Amino acid sequence: MMNFRKIISGILLLSVMIGSAQNIAFEGDPDASFKTARTLAFSGNRVEARDTLHHILTKYPEYADVRNLLAKTYSWDGDYHQARLEFNKITSAERNNKEVWVAAINNEFYAKNYATALGLSNKALRYLEDDEELKAMKEKAQAYIYAVASGDTAEEAKKTLNAFRVDNAIDVFDAIFDPVFYGSLSYERVTKFGKVIPRINYSNRLEITGVQYEIDAYPIFSEKVYGYVNYGYSDDLTFPNHRIGAELYTNLPKALEASAGVRYLDFRASTALVFTGSFGMYKGDYYFSLRPYLTPGNEADPLNLSGLLLARKYLKDANNYLEVNLGYGFNSEIQQFIVDNTLLSESLLFVESQQFTIRYQFSSKSGEGIYGVNLGVTRQELVFEPGRFLLAVSGGLNYQFKF
Repeated sequence: MMNFRKIISGILLLSVMIGSAQNIAFEGDPDASFKTARTLAFSGNRVEARDTLHHILTKYPEYADVRNLLAKTYSWDGDYHQARLEFNKITSAERNNKEVWVAAINNEFYAKNYATALGLSNKALRYLEDDEELKAMKEKAQAYIYAVASGDTAEEAKKTLNAFRVDNAIDVFDAIFDPVFYGSLSYERVTKFGKVIPRINYSNRLEITGVQYEIDAYPIFSEKVYGYVNYGYSDDLTFPNHRIGAELYTNLPKALEASAGVRYLDFRASTALVFTGSFGMYKGDYYFSLRPYLTPGNEADPLNLSGLLLARKYLKDANNYLEVNLGYGFNSEIQQFIVDNTLLSESLLFVESQQFTIRYQFSSKSGEGIYGVNLGVTRQELVFEPGRFLLAVSGGLNYQFKF
C-alpha cells in the first residue's frame, strides 16, 4: 500500500512540475528562438516548432511573425479552425499585414470554405485596396463558389458525383383547410456537362393524394454561364399536368450574378406562362438574391407580380448556412389548392399572399451528409372570399447523402 501511495504521489508531483514548466515565461532571444522554430517547422517537426512558438508568445504575444508561423503550422496539419483563431488574432490588430491576410485566405481555401475565403478577401482589400494578389484571391474565391454551386470543379465533382435527397414538409392552417403534406425523393448526378436531378414529388392536399415526376438539369456552357431546364408531369389534380421551365444564369464582375427565364404550367383547364429571373450578390460571407415572377392575366387582372427575397449567411462552407426568405404574391410553382375537386392554382395567381421562411442547413463531420430544417409562416387571401385571410405555419426537414 505504501509503494502504491508513493507512486501516486510521484505522478502528482511530476504533473505539477510539468505544468509549472509550461507556464514559465519565455526568457531568451525571441528572434533566435523564432529562427529555430521556423527551421523545425519547415523540416516537418511542426509539433516541436509549435512548442517553441507558444513559449515565445508567453512573453511576446504581439509578435506577429511568431503567431503567423504558429497559425501556418496548424493549417499545414489540417487544423483549420485553430489556424483561423490564430490568424484572426493578428488581423484584428494589424490590418495592413498582407502576408497574414494571404495565409489566412489560403487556410480557408485548404478547408474548402470558399465563402469565408471571399469574405476575408473583401476585408483585406478594405485596407490594401490596390493589391493585385488579394484581388486575384478574391476572384478565385468567387470562381470556386460559382463552380461548386453548378458542380463545375473537378475536385468537387469527384467528391459529389452522386447524391440522394429526401424532403418532407407540412402546412398547417388556422381555418378552413386541413393540413397539407409534401414530400420528395431525388437523385443527383454530377457530370462534366452539369447536374442532372430526377425527382418524385408527393403531396396530400385536402385529402387528395398526388404524385409528380420531374427532372432538372443544369447544363454548363462556360465558366461564367450555365442554365436550368425542367420538365414535370403528373396525372393527378394536386399538380399541374405539365410543368416546363428554362433559365440562363451568368456570373458578373464584382461578385454579382443574374438570370432570366420562363415557366409554363398546364392546369388542364387553363395554362399559365410565368416570366422570372434573378439578381444575386455575394458580400463577404453573405449572399442576397431577388427573384420576381411576372404572370400575364386577363382584362380584369392584366399582370400579376410576385417575388422572393433571399438573404443567406454562409458558415464554414457552401453547404452550411442560415437563410431567410421573404415572399410576396402567390407562387404557383410551389403552391396549389383544391376546392370541390377543382384546382385553384391559376386563380390564386391573382390573390394576396405574404410569406416568411427561415432555413438552416448543416453538414455532417465527414461532409457526406447534409441536413436542413425550415420553418415559415404564410398570410394567404382566400380565393373564394376576397379580403379574408388565413394563416399557415409551415415546417420541413430534408436530408442529403453524397457518395
